[in-house]
Amino acid sequence: MSKFLDSIIERAKSDKKTIVLAEGSDIRTIRAAAKVLEKGIANIVILGDEAEIKNMASEEGLDISAAKLINPATAANKQEYADKLYEMRKAKGMTPEVALQTIENVLYYGVMMVKSGEADGMVAGAINATANVLRAALQILKTAPGTKLVSAFFAMVVPNCEFGENGAFVFSDCGLVQDPSADELSEIAISSAKSFKALFGAEPKVALLSHSSHGSAKHALVDKVVEATRLAKEKAPEFKIDGELQADAAMVPAIGASKAPGSETAGQANVLVFPNLDAGNIGYKLVQRLAKAEAYGPITQGIAAPVNDLSRGCDADDIVGVVAITCVQAQMNK
Repeated sequence: MSKFLDSIIERAKSDKKTIVLAEGSDIRTIRAAAKVLEKGIANIVILGDEAEIKNMASEEGLDISAAKLINPATAANKQEYADKLYEMRKAKGMTPEVALQTIENVLYYGVMMVKSGEADGMVAGAINATANVLRAALQILKTAPGTKLVSAFFAMVVPNCEFGENGAFVFSDCGLVQDPSADELSEIAISSAKSFKALFGAEPKVALLSHSSHGSAKHALVDKVVEATRLAKEKAPEFKIDGELQADAAMVPAIGASKAPGSETAGQANVLVFPNLDAGNIGYKLVQRLAKAEAYGPITQGIAAPVNDLSRGCDADDIVGVVAITCVQAQMNK
């Protein structure tokens, strides 16, 4: 386990939160729950058929006795949650009958636990599509105060790297917003600055990336990043934000000083904001594979309470890591 993840786990343990694991029908969830409970990272709620969950745990000799098991289909508070969902969604055409049926879905039930204060966050996505996880979160929790957009980032830790925060970066958006407008890109930049500060405990220095540095190229794609930078600085003057910057100008001090003299961010960036999802997704995967970097994510940002999506190719250790990060996000929310 990495130093970064070790530090996140220690922070999670210092102020233990309750996390819902919505996909109790998947053995990876049960394995992760056992590890989280053994390490004392979080209190765990597992959703699904209780007998099935206990049977899977027993077959692998996993101790999940400290977890709370809930089957949404038979939960005592199912009607209460359905009534709340109906009130939230009736203006959108939801009926009481549909609300009752919907709340039996583990994703909706889990998010309602977070909304009701019975849990601090939820992790899902091992067997559910991202769109389904986020739909439940946004319909019930909505966006965080002062935030207009939900986006996703990766916490990147690059070994033997002198750039960023001793090799630590936030890359965004690498998993959700496909082609952000200038305003959306500014929102991603601000959310990413907050995420970096929350996870790494250091001052974020945000670079909005482009194929141009401070006017070295002219194109509508460059104009979008320039406008996004202007908006981000206007909205969040407390953060060090600069753009448009090429990747080397953002990270390498000598190149930053040459291409963007006087910038507080150029050559020192630890938050890299990509102009679109193609660039972000390609960028993080290249760094992960070629530099053998640790890549944690995609972690969602901008939701009123932490709900995080998993890759469907994840393993139990990946889930443990996301649970720990979700705990730290919940601590920061409080």
